[in-house]
Amino acid sequence: MAERELLIAEDDQMLASLLHYRLEREGYKVNISYDGRAVKQELQNAIPDLIICDIMMPYLSGIELVDYVRNELKSEVPIILISSASNDQNVVNAFELGANDFIAKPMSPSELIVRISREIKRHYCS
Repeated sequence: MAERELLIAEDDQMLASLLHYRLEREGYKVNISYDGRAVKQELQNAIPDLIICDIMMPYLSGIELVDYVRNELKSEVPIILISSASNDQNVVNAFELGANDFIAKPMSPSELIVRISREIKRHYCS
């Protein structure tokens, strides 16, 4: 299987670096954006194979990002949202807009890796 490209949209630089390290060790090519404006710019250049996005980011929330990807870019790229603010309404809104998965922080990097693999197989290998 070709190397898959992931985009991490996370304003916590320490968490983004940890995820970057772990995911590259798993064989993924990883790009990081630290705020919503940078994410939009990245997506205008290229659509990755999967997006991992914090719900609460500066300039563009994860929920707004899901809306942008699904309705403006018309892309079905898998999106996994992560957040420490896992109230029911955020999760429901994210799924209604087309998010593929949600993980509450703090999360296990191993669980995230399994979920990424599952979404990539579901989206690209079916």
